[in-house]
Amino acid sequence: MKLGILEAGRPPATLSSYGSYADMFRDLFGANTYEYKVFDVQSGDFPDDVSACPAYLVTGSACGVYDHLPWIPQLMAFLRKAKGSAALVGICFGHQIMAEAFGGKVIRSPKGWGAGAQRYEVWRPQPWTGAQRAITLPASHQDQVVALPPGAAVVAGNGFAPYGMLAYSDQPAISLQLHPEFSQDYAVALTEIKRGQGMRDEDVDHALVTLDQPLDRAVAAGWIGTFLANAAA
Repeated sequence: MKLGILEAGRPPATLSSYGSYADMFRDLFGANTYEYKVFDVQSGDFPDDVSACPAYLVTGSACGVYDHLPWIPQLMAFLRKAKGSAALVGICFGHQIMAEAFGGKVIRSPKGWGAGAQRYEVWRPQPWTGAQRAITLPASHQDQVVALPPGAAVVAGNGFAPYGMLAYSDQPAISLQLHPEFSQDYAVALTEIKRGQGMRDEDVDHALVTLDQPLDRAVAAGWIGTFLANAAA
């Protein structure tokens, strides 16, 4: 399968040695699992047509869906055009912009930073979630989905992010607030650079402690892979 990666951001310059978000997803899924086509949408690089790929994944970003940047409404328009014609997967910002594009609501949450490793309970099992009933992955977000778009249902979440994972009944689409593509080392480094840059030392320290545990990255990769395989069947 050809998987289009809609790259909506890039890691901080000080962490460039970890590669791009597209690199992280290639590592997560396996270099030869898909035929990857990367589109730098934040620079205005979009597929010529939705039919260019049967599936698209929207990455994370330091931007918010409400930011006044020309590529953000372009991306929303592309997602609406892709609805029902291509399988969609959204991660973090991708999760948020899919919700906003399809009629939901995203805000800068008054709860503050979601950081470190977070555990989501699976409240509504799906064919692609198997027997897994919880998942622990890195978080790095201030924005949250606060109103569901029509056709979306909550699959998993927690008290901090109750709309943490969505599945759409009106199209082949899923999205997740957490970051399965982040390695443990990258998640630690990303959390550390927030010290004094929007996060208090004690919050950074707590987040780093939570990252000292096994992460369910392979589980999440399996979920996404099974979803995409089912969508292509």
